[in-house]
Amino acid sequence: MKPFSDNNTGTIGKCMQIVEYIASQDSTVRFKDIQQYTAQPKGTLHRQLSNLVSEGLIELDPNGEYHTGIRLLALAHKSWNKNTLRTIARPFLEALHQETQETIHLGVLMQNAVIYLDKVESQQSIRMHSQIGNTSPVYCTGVGKAALSTLTASQLEKICNTIEYVQYTETTITSTADLQQEIQRIQQQGYALDNEEHEAGIFCASAPISNTTRGIHAGVSITAPLFRISTASQQQWPELVKNTAAEINKEIANRLSPIPFT
Repeated sequence: MKPFSDNNTGTIGKCMQIVEYIASQDSTVRFKDIQQYTAQPKGTLHRQLSNLVSEGLIELDPNGEYHTGIRLLALAHKSWNKNTLRTIARPFLEALHQETQETIHLGVLMQNAVIYLDKVESQQSIRMHSQIGNTSPVYCTGVGKAALSTLTASQLEKICNTIEYVQYTETTITSTADLQQEIQRIQQQGYALDNEEHEAGIFCASAPISNTTRGIHAGVSITAPLFRISTASQQQWPELVKNTAAEINKEIANRLSPIPFT
């Protein structure tokens, strides 16, 4: 979770940070927890929370603790259903799932994280714990690195400067120099791998999705536990996911290209 920012942020921006904080927690949140996060005066914070409750974006339960509100969930559902990228990509995600029988993710770049926009879950006994709407680090996930590979050098450097590297496993990238080198390799080969970089025992192959006109920086991935992936599958997946990304990119260009003047 990003630290609370009080600089150059208006009332709406501060309220949105509070909503994001509450939504990111695994359980209900107490007033003192929110105050500790924001470091705002009690009176100011009480007014902001009261307004958010009135608008239905958060709710206050009988125990005096806060959680996300029904209106926020309704807005999220409408946004998800109407998301053009998800709508375009969905048939291709399902086709890739049918071919591999493993979990397929669609993720989009959001500052220095990647947010899961869609997921087709594997029906096998052990499944991925990722959820639509959750975020993951860009520097050690396949879909994150694939999305980063669609950026210009200056855009990539700007994001790298904001990353706080955490070593999740022995193979996690932990420096900007190593990440930039990895991105160059991904740009050359057209796909990204996460071989136990974010989670031990998990393998992922991903390919970039992009459209500069629409500002789309994303990736599609195949993910599964290493124990059930053969060496042949590990070698085949990059090509499969590259083909899927190419189909999605083509469909984006066809459906979202500006209409020419006649």
